Amino acid sequence: MIQFIDEHRDRFTVEFICQTLKSNREGGFITSRGYRQSKARGLSARSLRDAALVEHISAVHSANYGVYGVRKIWHVLRRDGIDIGREQTARLMRLAGVTGKGKGRSPVTTRKPKGPDPRPDLVARDFTAPAPGALWVADITYVRTRKGFVYTAFVTDVFSRRIVGWALSDSMRTEALPLQALNQAIVCAEETTGLIHHSDHGSQYVSVVYNERLAQHGIAASTGTVGDSYDNALAENVNGSYKNELIHTRRWDDVVEVEIATFEWVSWWNETRLHQSLGYRTPVEVETDFWKQNPPQEIIEIKANA
Repeated sequence: MIQFIDEHRDRFTVEFICQTLKSNREGGFITSRGYRQSKARGLSARSLRDAALVEHISAVHSANYGVYGVRKIWHVLRRDGIDIGREQTARLMRLAGVTGKGKGRSPVTTRKPKGPDPRPDLVARDFTAPAPGALWVADITYVRTRKGFVYTAFVTDVFSRRIVGWALSDSMRTEALPLQALNQAIVCAEETTGLIHHSDHGSQYVSVVYNERLAQHGIAASTGTVGDSYDNALAENVNGSYKNELIHTRRWDDVVEVEIATFEWVSWWNETRLHQSLGYRTPVEVETDFWKQNPPQEIIEIKANA
């Protein structure tokens, strides 16, 4: 109310504004005398704290691609040592003029293979894993730029939701793009024997070269039902978040611009982004906690008993 009067007192008298508000609003209005007394007292401690928190919330929202809603903003504030409730967080977000962003839909990038797909379904829609490096999911999505389409391939660890491999190209040959993402994941992995790699029925993942690489490193190939996105739901979710949180926020010039932004987004996804499915922790935090509690020599036993 006071802010409204401040914004309009250069055009109307305080008395006129207060009388108009009193005549057109049921309750909550302020008298001209009350307004002047409030201004004389200055801002309350609560108002000062709210102003500081609004500024902090705006900075957090901006630093996280403008996608955090009330729950994630609230968890960030609590991680920062700020004692605040969810309702208060929602109120301050409204004052800051920021809102969360829902998940986007994933585009269809699957190219059907010409021949049969012999890979079994080793996951059966159970996207859980006992440890890092036990189950990977992979998929491809596309980005429209002014110079044509760009394709992005991701490999994600199911246990921690960490993106362990990714690649980007302005062409989508049968196996070159996903193979590059797979190679990155394999290089970064400490152990791949017994690991399961799950994808859709796209020709990129059915290719001989791709499956030979999996076999070379002791990785079992798995796939779901043809044409059913639920059978690769976690990978589809990563694609949807990528499009919603980064790609759909602007127009892109070329593959180089998208690649730089994707590198930054993947780093944020792994190291900073709070994931609801992980108890509002980051993938890196989840893996770090796991390795602290489970010595490396026990991991083989965990995988064997999965």
